Amino acid sequence: MAKTDKIIIANWKMKIGIDESLKLAKKLKTKFKSLKGEFVVCPNFLSLLEVGKTLKASGIDLGAQDVFWEENGAYTGEISPEMLVEAGCKYVIIGHSERRKFLMENYEMIHKETKAVMNHEDLTPVVCIGENWDERKTDRRDFVLFDQLQQALSGLDIVGNQQIIIAYEPIWAIGSGTAIEPTEAEYAHKIIRLTLNDMFGMKIVNNNFKIIYGGSINSKNVKGFVGLDNLDGMLVGGASLDADEIFKVAKAVMR
Repeated sequence: MAKTDKIIIANWKMKIGIDESLKLAKKLKTKFKSLKGEFVVCPNFLSLLEVGKTLKASGIDLGAQDVFWEENGAYTGEISPEMLVEAGCKYVIIGHSERRKFLMENYEMIHKETKAVMNHEDLTPVVCIGENWDERKTDRRDFVLFDQLQQALSGLDIVGNQQIIIAYEPIWAIGSGTAIEPTEAEYAHKIIRLTLNDMFGMKIVNNNFKIIYGGSINSKNVKGFVGLDNLDGMLVGGASLDADEIFKVAKAVMR
């Protein structure tokens, strides 16, 4: 993936099973034949192998919704970075707000997961950050984003052309059906880039990082985000379950 390419990551969450995932993958394979840019689908773990087979040679990449920080061992129910690579994954979402909320994932865990994924050149971490409603109301967003980035990424050694994607997802907007104002997203992305510049230096940030937005994006509101500074793509949830809808979103972003 070229640094300048826009990326759309479709997070199917726990919304559809194996059969529906395969049907959706087949529709996407047909629709995305000629679209430029990078398109990634993240099905549930049970569907990864079959969806991967369906999308083979389609230009659509495979991603996972979560990962564990150890490569093997007695960790019941977990999946390692090596296993994801073996399954054909090129991307993995780390620290999604729903996992932070419902499964008590914290940024110590997110840091370890990101570090483990960075040991695999062919696997790109999509690290999620974002403030909740109370943090937004009390004007603590800037500090929250700074703190989350510090906890997730401090001490990581980024070499060569290794890529890291930062997904800004304001928790209060996810699943609401209403995205935040594009200017608000642009401001948050600016804070993220400035923090990354302080942590890693502008050269590494420009070469190795992408910043994307996630939070109730659909074909009706996506146009407001196109062309914003520091926006390299989208992490899309609900809208990604409809082939026509996600194609419209991707077409708007990747034009």
